[in-house]
Amino acid sequence: MIVVNIDYIPGREIKEVIGLVRGNTIQAKHLGKDIKAGFRQLVGGEIKEYTEMLSEAREIALRRMIEKAEELGADAVINVRFMTSAVMSGAAEILAYGTAVKLK
Repeated sequence: MIVVNIDYIPGREIKEVIGLVRGNTIQAKHLGKDIKAGFRQLVGGEIKEYTEMLSEAREIALRRMIEKAEELGADAVINVRFMTSAVMSGAAEILAYGTAVKLK
């Protein structure tokens, strides 16, 4: 599956636009990691616990979006974007979305 963040694929022609595909996940903070992160926030620096959590969440959302595109018979997903939103205290949603297409 070709996945790009632009609206075309260099050297390839789009035969058919299938439509919007998306994948999402909601990740919650772990209490122990949250305490470590709170301390790190006081002293400064990267909060690696959250970096790892959001990186994993992006991969899950991306994988789910690709699975949906494959179910629809797509060859590629173009114009891929990510969105993040806080859904409740201590939890964040990651949404991956793009346009599923068939290639010539």
